Amino acid sequence: MNTHVLTEPQPLARRQKPALRVAVAGLGAIGLKLAEALDRGIPGCVLAAVSANDLNKATERLSHLSRPVPVVKLDGLEPLADIVVECAPAKLLPEIAQPFLRAGKTVIVLSAGAILSNEHLLDLARRHGGQIVVPTGALLGLDAVTAAAEGEIRSVRMVTRKPVRGLTGAPYLTEHNIRIEDITEPTRIFVGTPREAAIGFPANLNVAVALSLAGIGADKTTLEIWADPALERNVHRIEVDSDSAFFSMSIENIPSDNPRTGRITALSVISYLRKLAAPLRVGS
Repeated sequence: MNTHVLTEPQPLARRQKPALRVAVAGLGAIGLKLAEALDRGIPGCVLAAVSANDLNKATERLSHLSRPVPVVKLDGLEPLADIVVECAPAKLLPEIAQPFLRAGKTVIVLSAGAILSNEHLLDLARRHGGQIVVPTGALLGLDAVTAAAEGEIRSVRMVTRKPVRGLTGAPYLTEHNIRIEDITEPTRIFVGTPREAAIGFPANLNVAVALSLAGIGADKTTLEIWADPALERNVHRIEVDSDSAFFSMSIENIPSDNPRTGRITALSVISYLRKLAAPLRVGS
């Protein structure tokens, strides 16, 4: 007589996907923090290459990492990586993004304001199956704004208040002969749209452009910029009126080593990369 031993079915082993190769373009305060985080380990990602203006200096700055990483010119990044994180001056966005988008790859853009003057990148991504990602960065609530945009958004208003040192040298101030170095009280220095701010404050207002791209666009969003000598943090307040909800949000960002950039900006990119292979993803 044949006997059969019944055993419980064994779960299939989870198929391991190859790690996504991540390149970091620019090695300032944000780029270095990202390189260090990737070196420590982000599941599903590996630091594949880095580019910077001074390759020798960049190699020295990365010498403490646990494993060597190629330091190459911008045009050498695409063959080495699946994703590139742009952490460079805004004017370099096309040079960084175009090779990756033509190859159907992903570009994480921190200089969101530069998208408005390089809209051909969107068409390039569309034609080749690439993707441009604008992370939450120093803002909050972009999930709520994109959700509201599926319905009707009537208005979006943003008020940004920054320490004086984070705004000095902005082209808008120079062009309009506005001096803020000696102000003693909060001073409103700009009222307009994110599109205008992207030109006048290219190193400061990527958050406003990100908000406009998530909502009703760069020409319909209202923006105020204030210089405040009493502040140590970058403060953003947003009000959104839509047919699904009215909501307001406020965030105070602690500056990084670069006073124009909040520490949370790099952390938002790390969070995005960590979600790519996470078994649980919270937020859209």
